Amino acid sequence: MRTKNIKSFKGIKIGIDARLYGPKQTGPGRYVQKLIQNLEKIDLNNQYIIFLRKENWNEYQPKNKNFKKVLADCHWYTLKEQILMPFKIRQAKVDLMHFPHFNVPVFCFKPFVVTIHDLILKRFPTRRVSILEPFSYWFKNLAYHLVIYSAIKRSKKIIAISNYTKKDILKYFNIDSKKIKVIYEGVPEVVARGRALKHTAFAKAVCFKARPPMILKKHNISKPYLLYVGNAYPHKNLERLIMAFDKLNQNGMQLVLAGRLDYFYRKIQKKFSAFKNIVFTDFVLDKDLPILYQNASLYIFPSLCEGFGLPSLEAMTYQIPVVCSKATCLPEILGQAAIYFNPEDIKDMKEKIELVLKDKKLQKQLILQGNKKIREYSWVKMTQEILGVYDKLWYNKINGGNF
Repeated sequence: MRTKNIKSFKGIKIGIDARLYGPKQTGPGRYVQKLIQNLEKIDLNNQYIIFLRKENWNEYQPKNKNFKKVLADCHWYTLKEQILMPFKIRQAKVDLMHFPHFNVPVFCFKPFVVTIHDLILKRFPTRRVSILEPFSYWFKNLAYHLVIYSAIKRSKKIIAISNYTKKDILKYFNIDSKKIKVIYEGVPEVVARGRALKHTAFAKAVCFKARPPMILKKHNISKPYLLYVGNAYPHKNLERLIMAFDKLNQNGMQLVLAGRLDYFYRKIQKKFSAFKNIVFTDFVLDKDLPILYQNASLYIFPSLCEGFGLPSLEAMTYQIPVVCSKATCLPEILGQAAIYFNPEDIKDMKEKIELVLKDKKLQKQLILQGNKKIREYSWVKMTQEILGVYDKLWYNKINGGNF
């Protein structure tokens, strides 16, 4: 919540690096999108400068007069980012920056807040996550470590999206734990208010009565099917998921992998081209995702490492039982609302999927637990808490302290 004991003071100019804005950039993109949308609704005091790329310039249209777009057309993790972003930030004369990802330019000398979603590249420092040549990979990996070290050490406040991420930061970096604030992400607010159960049950019932929805027809998806939504980076563990699925007694069941067909997805697609009943959808628009969720039999999340695991919660909002990896933050975030497996054990993964598929009573229990769990998360609550971070930093500043 917004800091209660802060008296009214003149608003400040806050910059938000929104170059990742939008669902195409998966977790961090959704995070910054929801943050800005909700700040527009709840903050009428501060001014905001939203830094975007050409690629997502038209995706965001300010609805609040205190919000202004600025073009900062440089890709993340590049030399251009290191040079152009500090220039754009100085030019905009912001008082405080928020970087919703670790890629803070080392030459940005404005006070800033940084959100750390995970430290996956610390935990999985492997060339499998890169398409670069060995020397280029080595150089970029070194740059990654320098940038994240700089971001964590120089930030005025670190927002971690789970307690697991906070513990990881403290494990790898020698900083005061008080510098880190854990603020959870959210789920669609309609569910948080408890109105989605009847709606989604109705949607499931009518979905195939008239005709299969276009998104399903387009990809030749037919019920029943298992669903995964997200990217195909190696830590997402999709290869083991496909091998576990192949061992199931499928009876016509499909495995639907919904994510943009980038280098990593195409690599998996090629490797498992001989496997049957696997559907690669490519990028799915926000308006089509509910159809995929609503008609799935189970949602499967096999990841080896996550900072929050948002897609599993989104699946719960559509009354889908979740079968999930027990790695890293996932038990913290999902609690009793999922059945867990060892993500490195294909046999265990296959058995847990079969268990839930065969047990209708267990499916109902998971759906009920999911309904309870998702009420704990809200994009509005997240935004209020982040706004409280901005306010408190500025309050300390104007009262003679440091940021």
